[in-house]
Amino acid sequence: MADRPRAQGPQGADQQGSWFGAIDEASPTVWPASVQGPEPTAASASPSSSVKTGISPQWPSFQRVHRAFLGARVAVSAVLSGLVMLAAALGTAPPGWLLMLIGGHLVLTLAAWMWPGLREPRGRDGGGLNTGQALATVGVDLSLFALLHHLTGPHLNSQALLVLPVLMAAVLLPRLMAMGVAATVTITLLSAAWIQGQEGGQTASLLVQAGVTGFGLFVMSMLASELSTRLAREERSARGSLELARQQARLNRLVIEEMSDGVMVVDRQGRVRTANPAARRLLSAQGQAAPAPFKLHGVPAWAPLVRAIGQGQQQGGLGDNGIEISLRFDDQSSRDLRVRLRFTREQSPRQVEDMCVVLLEDLRSVRARERQAKLAAMGRMSAGIAHEIRNPLAAIAQANALLEEDPLSPTQRRLTRMIADNVGRLKHIVNDILAVAPGLRPPAPLIEPIEQVVAICNEWRGVHALGAGSDSILEIDPGNTVRHGPIRCRFEPEHLHRVITNLLDNALRYHSGEPGALLVSLRLLNQGHSPAQLMVSVCNDGEPISPDTERALFEPFFSTSSRGTGLGLYICRELCERHGASIDYRQHPASVRHRNEFFMTLPVAPLETNTSRAS
Repeated sequence: MADRPRAQGPQGADQQGSWFGAIDEASPTVWPASVQGPEPTAASASPSSSVKTGISPQWPSFQRVHRAFLGARVAVSAVLSGLVMLAAALGTAPPGWLLMLIGGHLVLTLAAWMWPGLREPRGRDGGGLNTGQALATVGVDLSLFALLHHLTGPHLNSQALLVLPVLMAAVLLPRLMAMGVAATVTITLLSAAWIQGQEGGQTASLLVQAGVTGFGLFVMSMLASELSTRLAREERSARGSLELARQQARLNRLVIEEMSDGVMVVDRQGRVRTANPAARRLLSAQGQAAPAPFKLHGVPAWAPLVRAIGQGQQQGGLGDNGIEISLRFDDQSSRDLRVRLRFTREQSPRQVEDMCVVLLEDLRSVRARERQAKLAAMGRMSAGIAHEIRNPLAAIAQANALLEEDPLSPTQRRLTRMIADNVGRLKHIVNDILAVAPGLRPPAPLIEPIEQVVAICNEWRGVHALGAGSDSILEIDPGNTVRHGPIRCRFEPEHLHRVITNLLDNALRYHSGEPGALLVSLRLLNQGHSPAQLMVSVCNDGEPISPDTERALFEPFFSTSSRGTGLGLYICRELCERHGASIDYRQHPASVRHRNEFFMTLPVAPLETNTSRAS
């Protein structure tokens, strides 16, 4: 891309100090033609056909060369016709056969130049001359010019006219045929020289001249054929490289558009030349900003970004980690970003970059990744600690059981019971930590989730002595699953039991106590489409969860109960994600009885898998 002229100050000095100088409103942003050019067509050809014909079958310049030769034929024929008419005007009447010969050649050249079937090359490989086109051009010129050379004799030096069919054959025909045309012309020259020598008595001299001319035509034909072959090969290579470059550009554009981080290209005047969708989302409070190009100046919310770019230009960058800024929009919302800058060329005292690549990251995503990395490290450490705790914990439990076998006072009995309760609690925590510890596990089996969920709910109802019927506080709604055939999902039955039980325990802790206060509903999503999903919801009619509590529901070691471990919902989420399912919470409006809903979404196995397993 050509260098753009730099902005000139009042005295004509080169203004290199600021990225955001005066913007020329009369010069819109124009992308290079290499970016906006048409989609390229295939330019590959087999090497064998290129060697044989001297051109690539899909050489774009071949059509232009062929049309140039057709135009040259018309020009030569027109010049001959003009000379004949000039001679007639000067009083030298040309013979009738000469007028017929030159006039016929003019008609044939015009027909070949204007007729579409002869104008467009449609050879066997899609880019060479076919037999009819070769005969209508090279064949006609060779025949008429040879006949003209024989009939005019020494009165008209027509040898120069024979160069045209030789050169045309060398460029547009296979090399063997080009050599054949050169040989035909040489034979024509030698035969005409021999005939003229028999009449004038200078046979040897004329044959030598004709031989030298024929040899020169052979050399010219070989050189022209070799040159056309090299040019075709170079153009094919250049078009192949251009196609690869455009493919790479399309891939880069696709990757940048799918990035979760924002990428923008800003010029010296503060115009955004291009911006991916992520950058446009980060620069807008809702939705996306306008497509590029647009100016960063004039929007108050973007002022911190403008200052950051200016600071980076003065300092030669913002470092590898960049800086953090906060954009405040008109609706009083804000977005914290991390800004990094990369310039298109090296910073030097005499030259400043023309383009600046701005990388934007949402700090919420950055902090979420950091938090996830910390949780993963903590999980690995907790799993190791849990393994170490199991052995001494088992020894404590065994020692306490031996103490209970001896006669104890009521106070001692109460102490051993406290030890047993806390040992059980520690075992439960250790098992919870080991349940979500990373590691390879066999694939989960296919289960019938509806039957499993109903069985788990009935078992849980019996454990808590809630009873059944219309007076029970637990209600099970199968929803639209009763109208569907067998449904299967891949999920460990023990893990499913643990997730449903944990959700029911939490719902039991916060409910009104009225009949139907707890609701377990099942619903099949995306019926008739792939992939289908089964949603299992556990709802209660208690007070809605506060926003602060909702944000930390699935965080580890967060609990609203003094005796809770804070791992229940966290383990539920980990177990669901392990099986390709998801779990989340949503709150319904006050008009809905069951406002608190924890819903679990399970992918349904394909129908053919269900059928094969059922058979």
